[in-house]
Amino acid sequence: MDYLLSGFIGALKLLFSFDREIQEIIWLSLFVSSLSTIFAFILSIPSGILIGLKTFKGRNILIKIINTLMGFPPVLAGLLVYITVSRRGPLGSLGILFTPAAMIIAQTLLVFPIICGMIINYVETKGVRVYETLYALGANRFDMAKYIVIELKKEITSSVVAGFGRAISEVGAVMLVGGNIQHKTRVMTTYLVLQTNIGNYQGAIAIGLVLLTISFLVNTILNRISRK
Repeated sequence: MDYLLSGFIGALKLLFSFDREIQEIIWLSLFVSSLSTIFAFILSIPSGILIGLKTFKGRNILIKIINTLMGFPPVLAGLLVYITVSRRGPLGSLGILFTPAAMIIAQTLLVFPIICGMIINYVETKGVRVYETLYALGANRFDMAKYIVIELKKEITSSVVAGFGRAISEVGAVMLVGGNIQHKTRVMTTYLVLQTNIGNYQGAIAIGLVLLTISFLVNTILNRISRK
């Protein structure tokens, strides 16, 4: 018990010392996770509403694929991105392997199925009634999409929170495509794994506390926005 207590005390001291490396790691984690969540959200809104409302050939198979990808193994996503952006890959000329750009792409692949799958489910259970009402009133497609988003704002917010939680807690994919390079691609999760492996539990606990705090703050802020 004393060992754990001393670890927490040391972690708090490390956080309040405003260590430069810790700050870099935190800001890079927020940057990568936020951008990947935003990109996934932008792609998920039209995709989720369209798939949830429309009936077309292959729809059920597409939904099953998206639901399957909601549990997409992060290491596999990282491997696919690694192969794509590596020197011999189709996007190798971009030279983005072991950069934050590759990490954002990998996290977007992981977050998109989660947000899109949840939106599809919400649209099927609640959005269809809104669509039918707006259709009867003669609303155009833009108004239909706008009011469906407004009516489902709480549910959509929940999907964004879930997506952001997946992004900021990801380890395997960002480790593969980012390389955990100090001052360049090292994020909170990879730093936590590294510090645990070398026995620096104070540093690991410090980053763990930051992860919990960020998740709590993001959840609180988004829920307040949805209520307004």
